[in-house]
Amino acid sequence: MTLTLSTLAALLTPAVLWAAGALPGLRAREAGPGMARLSGLAAWTAFALALVTLLGHGFGPAQSITLLSLPVPLFGSLGLGVYLDGVTAIMLCLVSLVGAVVTRYARNYMAGDPGEGRFHQWLLLTLAAILTLIVAGNLLLFALAWIATSLSLHRLLLFYPERPGAQLAAHKKFVFSRIGDVSLLIAVVLIGAELHTLEFAGLHAAMAGHLGPLSAPLQWAAWLVVLSAALKCAQFPFHGWLLQVMEAPTPVSALLHAGIVNAGAFLVIRMSPIMSFSGAALDALALIGLVTLVVASLVMLTQTSIKVSLAWSTSAQMGFMLLEAGLGLYSLALLHLVAHSLYKAHAFLASGSSVDGFRAPTPQLAQALLAPWQWLVAFQGALLMALLAALAFGIDPGHQPALLVAGAIVTVAVAQLLLQALRLGAEAALLPRATLIGALVCVGYFGLHRLFELAVADDLVALPVAAARLGTLTALAIVAVFVGLLLLQHLFTRLHGPLRQAIQVHLYNGLYVDILVTRLITRLWPPRPATVTA
Repeated sequence: MTLTLSTLAALLTPAVLWAAGALPGLRAREAGPGMARLSGLAAWTAFALALVTLLGHGFGPAQSITLLSLPVPLFGSLGLGVYLDGVTAIMLCLVSLVGAVVTRYARNYMAGDPGEGRFHQWLLLTLAAILTLIVAGNLLLFALAWIATSLSLHRLLLFYPERPGAQLAAHKKFVFSRIGDVSLLIAVVLIGAELHTLEFAGLHAAMAGHLGPLSAPLQWAAWLVVLSAALKCAQFPFHGWLLQVMEAPTPVSALLHAGIVNAGAFLVIRMSPIMSFSGAALDALALIGLVTLVVASLVMLTQTSIKVSLAWSTSAQMGFMLLEAGLGLYSLALLHLVAHSLYKAHAFLASGSSVDGFRAPTPQLAQALLAPWQWLVAFQGALLMALLAALAFGIDPGHQPALLVAGAIVTVAVAQLLLQALRLGAEAALLPRATLIGALVCVGYFGLHRLFELAVADDLVALPVAAARLGTLTALAIVAVFVGLLLLQHLFTRLHGPLRQAIQVHLYNGLYVDILVTRLITRLWPPRPATVTA
């Protein structure tokens, strides 16, 4: 395919950042303020190019172009090129926007720091790597960009290497990332050997007429993709490092939680031609996400540190995202990815001012138990709003039965909102206001899902009809988990004395799972003292 304006812009988006970050290390360290200005200019230029890509390509047919191809014996070739579809355009704009905002924030945050220039250089290289991952048209190039993203982020996490907490967290992430890297590389080899192509366009073409179960090599590749995605998204029990990287500067936390940790979900979405036929591997992904969501949601309620609470929230949201992907709801997972990235970037960059919100007076919840009729009103009202919104936007659960589960989860969330209004029932206008907000939540959820589905439907491979018939027990189990979380949250407020204190202590410490994982890692792979770099 010939080079078009949109494919050229997509190619230049990471190239601008690679060029800006390629300054010799000594020169970058000596020119801190100049490096900060260069970083901002390059990041906003990349965002402008991403907008050109989105406007030029829109959500039309996928375009693929390879500028340079190096043959790799036995399983394909390493191609330097671009694969541009609706998913690429959306992700390119999202990550470049978050990157531009983070670099602007970092310019003030890091001003005067002795390592200012070094920080901005590694920030540029990290952004360049993840944007390369997004536009990569070749599986092997994708894997190399995946590894480069992790290694450059590692340098940012160790920006203050003299801090023991930063060393331990970065070491744990380094170990998990290397396992994920090896898993992804083996998956790429298996796919290339089986399909004789490593191009995403070739992958879609090879799987276009596929029926039935996957061959053994592709099934193993799907399991390895699940492992790699789970490790990248900090899923339970390998989540501890995500909670302990707060020793790094705040812009690093924002970029990590709003962009890089989402790469696991993006990997599953990008690999939909294979994952949709993987059966048990996709079910395992959904189970991993569900377990992580439950644990992180409960632990998050007990945290006293704003940034640690946000980190647990990220782990829970990643679990929810992988649950959606595991159910085959790829467009919904993509919508979740976009919403979470924008929210979490703002949350981390504004975490300092969040203290003022906690100091402000808050309404006291009524201590009386809610009456059964109040629970009935809340759930009936939430269910009615969800059904009307789904019908208004033509959501068809017959085509994707897993949407029934998604609708039930929205119903539980809106019911929680209405229950809170009923508990604060002293103000007459509170329940109507909560009802209006709940209706807007339902309309926004199903409306945006429909919009994303229309935008990227041709770029994703949906689950086969037989696989899409979600089992009744599975669906009921997922819904029961969310209802259970709602009940536990309400019951926990009623507990007092030693029982509440014991539960809170155990949850506050994350059920001690990460302690065991940390001991195992430090015993098998002891961390080396990091060197301080000026």
